[in-house]
Amino acid sequence: MRIILNQGLPSKKGIATFSGKLAIFLFPVAGGGICCQVSGQSLRHQLLRLLKPMRERLPDSPGSIVKAFFESLPEIKRQLESDANSIAENDPAATCTDEVIMTYPGFYAILVYRLANRLALSGVPLIPRVMTEHAHSLTGIDIHPKATIDSPFFIDHGTGIVIGETAVIGSRVKLYQGVTIGALSVSKEMACTKRHPTIEDNVIIYAGSTILGGDTVIGHDSIIGGNVWLTKSIPPFSLVYHENIMKVRELDNNSL
Repeated sequence: MRIILNQGLPSKKGIATFSGKLAIFLFPVAGGGICCQVSGQSLRHQLLRLLKPMRERLPDSPGSIVKAFFESLPEIKRQLESDANSIAENDPAATCTDEVIMTYPGFYAILVYRLANRLALSGVPLIPRVMTEHAHSLTGIDIHPKATIDSPFFIDHGTGIVIGETAVIGSRVKLYQGVTIGALSVSKEMACTKRHPTIEDNVIIYAGSTILGGDTVIGHDSIIGGNVWLTKSIPPFSLVYHENIMKVRELDNNSL
């Protein structure tokens, strides 16, 4: 069987490599002590090589997109430093910011998202999604590159988190593992509409909660307890939780 390669697509492996090297370029400690010489010039050439096969699908020339992207890196790094510092300051298990950058899957997922988001906002197809899906495969955290997420942003543990394409998340939001910020229904006709919730500033969403719908707004300074299912808006300063009935009894010797 003959395999025909699509010459209009960038290398998936090349995108993953670029993403990882870019993380180390911004935060050398992310390399985990591995000696890795990463220069800005080499990264520019690498991104240019990834973009060139798709030049006809780009809104601007590959060179212009590369230039604009690298000019945006200082601002992206500032946001990421805010994210990392927030995690270090608020997670009692974190001993320092370097530990967060080196070891926290939540921070790595946020890092790749912010880089991919900037490319997505520039109109670059495919590459941003490959970047975030590669991070998803490494961390278990699925953030669509077109989601809108303010800084600082805090993901604690993180495995199983899903954040949809049109989600809007404010600053100082904290998500625990298993949280879904998703759409009420999956329909191709809704591709150009807001399908995912808005989470305002200072919201905490605990493990296993699911929040759905483009019209759903979680008001600022609210707390969503674990395993909550929400499809409607709640006002600011709300506390939403389940009242579970738990029964505990002693075992007698005959039941052992």
